[in-house]
Amino acid sequence: MEKTRYSEEELQEFKEIILKKLENAKGEFKTLSSQIRDEDETGDSSNNNYLTLDDGADTFEKENLNQLAGHQMKFIKNLEAALVRIENGTYGVCKTSGKLIPKERLRIVPHATQTVEAKLKR
Repeated sequence: MEKTRYSEEELQEFKEIILKKLENAKGEFKTLSSQIRDEDETGDSSNNNYLTLDDGADTFEKENLNQLAGHQMKFIKNLEAALVRIENGTYGVCKTSGKLIPKERLRIVPHATQTVEAKLKR
């Protein structure tokens, strides 16, 4: 008979992986947010009507930091959703096929909601 759910011990292993990744992700998000805030505070507010190359580079850097922060926040939300799935017993079950997502995949991408096969069929 094919296994349809992970055991409590297996779920605990995944929970520990997710909590560790979540802690790191929140730390990175805090660092990015701090860098964005620092850029806002040190931005040149003079009334110079001409954009210099430095202004363009600063704008690019700020947009890049904002994009990285956005990706980090999405990653955090995905990890938090994975913790909810552990609590409600649906963690590790492919939302498309209903099959168990292999442990190897979940160890690498603990917030995965699909098997690789199901994801590739999209």
